[in-house]
Amino acid sequence: MRVAVVAEWYPSPGDPVLGIWAHRQAVAARDAGADVRVLALRRPVPPLSVARQLVDIPPAIGALGRWFAGARTSLRPMTLDGIEVVPVAFLAPPRPLSYGGWGYWMAPTLARSLDRLYAKWPFDVLHAHCLAPAGHAAARWVRSRRSSAFVVSAHGPDMIHVASDSAVGGRACRAALAAADVVVANSTWAQRRCEEIADHALPLEVVHLGADLVDRAGASRNGSMRIVTVAHLVARKRHETVLRAIALMPSDRRPEYLVIGDGPCRSGLERLAVELGVADRVRFLGQLPNRDAVARAAGCDLFVMPGVEEPFGVAFVEAMAAGLPAIGARGEGGPEDIAAAGGGMVLVAPGDAAGLASVIGRLSADRDEIRRLGAAARETVAANFTWDRCGAQTVAAYRQALAARVS
Repeated sequence: MRVAVVAEWYPSPGDPVLGIWAHRQAVAARDAGADVRVLALRRPVPPLSVARQLVDIPPAIGALGRWFAGARTSLRPMTLDGIEVVPVAFLAPPRPLSYGGWGYWMAPTLARSLDRLYAKWPFDVLHAHCLAPAGHAAARWVRSRRSSAFVVSAHGPDMIHVASDSAVGGRACRAALAAADVVVANSTWAQRRCEEIADHALPLEVVHLGADLVDRAGASRNGSMRIVTVAHLVARKRHETVLRAIALMPSDRRPEYLVIGDGPCRSGLERLAVELGVADRVRFLGQLPNRDAVARAAGCDLFVMPGVEEPFGVAFVEAMAAGLPAIGARGEGGPEDIAAAGGGMVLVAPGDAAGLASVIGRLSADRDEIRRLGAAARETVAANFTWDRCGAQTVAAYRQALAARVS
């Protein structure tokens, strides 16, 4: 079975963490028997976050230089873990005002790339990640060619914001869903959300993303508690709530907090840590390669990410696979699905710093409970959230799509 994967979020030499979950699913599907190639959509235009720095010339030069260096490498074909990745460049207006319609901007160059790929390597399935914009752009090609089965994966912002923030975005998401032979949702919440967007029943399959089971080497068993968050530094991940929770704890029982990741909120979070008087307990490690991030997290005692808008959250199961209990927000799709599957996930009210402080404090005082929860967390991942399981379920969805296209 030949499968062409289309993704806007996909790793490159300049940003090896971007969309790592899409790559890991492609590898898992390959290992489960599919022949996979990837078309990675790349926008070679500096984002507004870089453009805003132009007011201060010396930092701006550095920011632009780093961005252009990354963009240059992202536009080169590469082979990643044995999978061929071909970049597809597209131009589009600034993201905040037009993201829901980016599928129209992606469609022409994506169609040419898909035509070239199909001519030399006739693929059986086209799998697009995210309803819009990538899913919308891929759906336009499928509707005009009807040569391959079409699978679209629903992940996060495509379901939460793009479909509702503009009429254009809503139409784009519905077009992707209508064209799909199978819709793959990353949680039961995502499954429900897709049907809300479409306003009718869909050929849906829930396929959870996965993690590798790893040894928990170097975890602290005594002394100060170490907690960790691995995530992009954006408001919805709620690092601020974690900092406020630490500040509410007695000074002699505050955990060490490792923050792995980078993003637009970093400077504000660093200032908040100083204002709250907890800067001495917080270490901002920046973005690390996925393997290094998982290894650093595995050396901690507890994974904490009480974020919102979490349809799944691979970071949770990666930490749990290393034997760390995880704390997530109640009512979020990913944490709820993980908690329903087994032990090791603790749910707290979103935005409740006092409640989070109470949970961290209780676990800090009972290392036996942490070990019990950590063992349960690893068992939960082993039974429900491995990449082998994800790969098998992904290939099964491809077969279902092929059967639907034939019928």
